[in-house]
Amino acid sequence: MDRAGRIVLPKPIRDRLCLHEGDRLELESEGDQITLRIPKGATPLCREQGVWVYRSGKRTTESIPDLVDRSRNERLGIIEP
Repeated sequence: MDRAGRIVLPKPIRDRLCLHEGDRLELESEGDQITLRIPKGATPLCREQGVWVYRSGKRTTESIPDLVDRSRNERLGIIEP
């Protein structure tokens, strides 16, 4: 931790979680424990080597455009029939 109270996350962790400068994290503290979380609703799209990649953590047969549309609709609060 630096004098300003900032904590640096190691690059391999930032890369794995697709975190970039300006991204927001939720902080929770309990006792002597601090937990950082990516906010719910954060986009599962991240840029890897100049290409946008969808990271859902699940395997699927759904098409990429459908996944992108669904993710966008969830973020915007649009309910599909």
